Amino acid sequence: MLLIQNGHIKTMAGLELENGQILIGDDGKILEVGQCLNAPEGTQVIDAQGRLVTPGCVEAHCHIGLDNEGMGWEGHDYNEIIEPLTPQLRAIDSINPQDEAFGLALQGGVTTACTGPGSANVVGGTFAAIKLWGNRVDKMVVKSPLAMKCAFGENPKRCYGSSLKKSPMTRMGTAALLRELLFKSQEYAREKKEGKNPKFDMKLEAMIPVVEGEIPLKAHAHRADDVFTSIRIAKEFGVKLTLDHCTDGALIAEELGEEGLPAFVGPSFGSKTKIELRNKSFTTAAALHKAGVPVSIITDAPVIPLQYLPLCAALAVQGGLEVEEAWKAITINPATYTGIADRVGSLEKGKDGDVVIWTADPMQTVGAESWVTVVDGKIVYRAED
Repeated sequence: MLLIQNGHIKTMAGLELENGQILIGDDGKILEVGQCLNAPEGTQVIDAQGRLVTPGCVEAHCHIGLDNEGMGWEGHDYNEIIEPLTPQLRAIDSINPQDEAFGLALQGGVTTACTGPGSANVVGGTFAAIKLWGNRVDKMVVKSPLAMKCAFGENPKRCYGSSLKKSPMTRMGTAALLRELLFKSQEYAREKKEGKNPKFDMKLEAMIPVVEGEIPLKAHAHRADDVFTSIRIAKEFGVKLTLDHCTDGALIAEELGEEGLPAFVGPSFGSKTKIELRNKSFTTAAALHKAGVPVSIITDAPVIPLQYLPLCAALAVQGGLEVEEAWKAITINPATYTGIADRVGSLEKGKDGDVVIWTADPMQTVGAESWVTVVDGKIVYRAED
């Protein structure tokens, strides 16, 4: 068992405790959060010494483990640029837990990441939510499949139309390919339910959880018109959708507020490397939140290294987002809108014992990082070590 005591605990469940305690069981689950808790004899104790204590941060969209740090083609395992529709690909088959980015993320206070294929393909395959501590991805999985990656805008056009001279060459082509796949997937699923035993198709099998509403389409869309195209197609086929990147979100905030879809905003730091990023700004999260859009902040790692997720939240605060909303945007919001809030995102009884004790408040102090990181009740990082 593990007891964390003498911390300023921000639970992200509506409760803050001065001089609070967290008791985590041998199974890695939180037993109690409160004050004056009774811990059994032999319990390991961490004295937070008045430091800020929060849930481990959650990244809603990145490519950690599939796009490896410090490698060239040897570690580029996130885009299968052979054909534009590859829903049968699974992130878990490319994730390398030995990538040094995992340890750096834990040092930065990030304990869970939703990671998966890139955006070269119109449909790229399934994302997975994983813990960032472990040697074997099968034991790190929180949820897989988590979502089906799809992409709009410049990337599929560039990778196929410009480079390979094949469809999609236009945004119309991207939309048409996705519609065709969704239509075929719905027919395939219907025939299976009716006992007609259609010929096995691995691509269409992979799409069944999408068309049956079990997982969402995870739509890479920067430009305003691409965001609306993703919404249009999702409505046509009655499938779930998340808006990933949403770079032009401030331009269409009111319309997106009416839709009620979650937006995973970012990466907002760094240069504008292509035309559809020209409105990239740390003010976007605030504009969307004010319009009623559920907002999460993302790094798109390795575009921004994953350990800087809290820094991105702090920069969003400078861009007008309230501090509490910034914390939500890297904890409970990404957990909720990726479907893993039953395990992570807040410090509550029964949830996973993923905890960060901070050297300083990252919303106020540049360079703040983890003093101690705990994943599933295990100490996986200590600054003093």
